[in-house]
Amino acid sequence: MWIKFFIYAVMVFLTACTETPKKKPEIKDGRPEHITVDIDAIKDAVPKFETWSASVNPKVYTVLGKQYHVLPTNMGYHEKGIASWYGTKFHAKKTATGDDYDMYAMSAAHKTLPIPSYVRVTNLDNQRSIIVRVNDRGPFHEHRIIDLSYVAAIKLGLDKAGTGFVEVEAVQADTDNLVKSQTDQPPEKHYLQVGAFGVQKTANALQQKISKLRLTSSRIIEHKTADLSLYKVQIGPIFSVKEADDIINKLKTIGVLSYHFVSE
Repeated sequence: MWIKFFIYAVMVFLTACTETPKKKPEIKDGRPEHITVDIDAIKDAVPKFETWSASVNPKVYTVLGKQYHVLPTNMGYHEKGIASWYGTKFHAKKTATGDDYDMYAMSAAHKTLPIPSYVRVTNLDNQRSIIVRVNDRGPFHEHRIIDLSYVAAIKLGLDKAGTGFVEVEAVQADTDNLVKSQTDQPPEKHYLQVGAFGVQKTANALQQKISKLRLTSSRIIEHKTADLSLYKVQIGPIFSVKEADDIINKLKTIGVLSYHFVSE
């Protein structure tokens, strides 16, 4: 009897040791089930002077194996690209500055701006504009330039789509920070600029290389100055974030890794 019990105990132990531990279900990000605040009553962030701590703003940091270089200043920062937003998954969790993330606050995350910073974000498809305080790092998706709070996304009209084309400009405490008109305007046309050359032949060669990918149309824009001419290679117009992501991924296959968005 004792031997049978011993064998049974050993079998139970071995079975327990060989069972694969169950993975915890991944928590997905998203919008709250019930909005408990008055969205219209939430005002833009008001720029003010704040110190940039070295501990919060290292010269270089690494996330997911990729290095990011923090800008020494936010003066003159101006970029167009794709915005996303983050919500319930991160609500009340610590941001890079040590603040609690509040999806109902006018805030945002940026990979390289010194934090905290203040930026004006404009939805290029409807010209709605807001000012947010950047107090976190991200988004760590290589095709995105800023991650907005949930309420900021609502203000810009990006909450349903999840992403959108935006213009991001740094604003300072001692400058005119009035946002642009909130009246919906016709959408701008978006292009991906992949090169600017002083020699037209070089621009033509890149355009021909791109044409083999069978993307949307491309063009070469000549920009003249008093001293020289620049030939800018642009792909577009691009009508959705998905299309932009697909184009950027295909450009990688031919070694085109440098680009930025322009609009008109």
